[in-house]
Amino acid sequence: YAIGISGASRELTEGFGSLFAAVVLLSVGIWMHGKAQADQWQRYIREKMSRALSGGSGWFLFGLAFVVVYREVFETILFYAALSAQGDNGMLLAGAGSAIGLLSLIAWAMLRYSRKLPIAQFFRYSSWLMAVLTVVLAGKGVAALQEAGLINIAPLADVPRLSMLGVFPTWQSVLAQLLMAVAIAVGFAWNGRDRSRSGSGSVTLGSN
Repeated sequence: YAIGISGASRELTEGFGSLFAAVVLLSVGIWMHGKAQADQWQRYIREKMSRALSGGSGWFLFGLAFVVVYREVFETILFYAALSAQGDNGMLLAGAGSAIGLLSLIAWAMLRYSRKLPIAQFFRYSSWLMAVLTVVLAGKGVAALQEAGLINIAPLADVPRLSMLGVFPTWQSVLAQLLMAVAIAVGFAWNGRDRSRSGSGSVTLGSN
């Protein structure tokens, strides 16, 4: 609504939406990589649910469910909004339908084989997927802002134009993608450092 009032172009909508989605996906990807074992998240949910059930706090349980679900729905809507701004809604709907079918299959498998599913690998692969989408959206967002005239264009030789991957032959878009890649690498490395610390701490406690 605010963008329509200001008369901003479609490129501005796509650009800012893609960059905002990239930042959100960056944080989500690093968070999922840090929870590759899913222990802390599952422990948090179990503790809150047991406290709510034991205390008879229905409103607290409702709030917990709302926060958990709202987080995932918000990220999904944000991601699809960024894709919708780029046009080709037919393919977007087809992808959304395929995703719903795949998620339904995954949900059924998790309910039936929850004890056998490799949750750690699921979180790890999902975090890498988020990392790739972050880099792609960063390049597309900067390219859209360049088309809108908000960012200058500095051509970069020997760089192919791969719109599907968000790669454009300009210094600005390439630097934006490199910045996101560095942020992802630092976040993943920090998660690995924390995991190694917690692992060494548990070994020390066990030896004592």
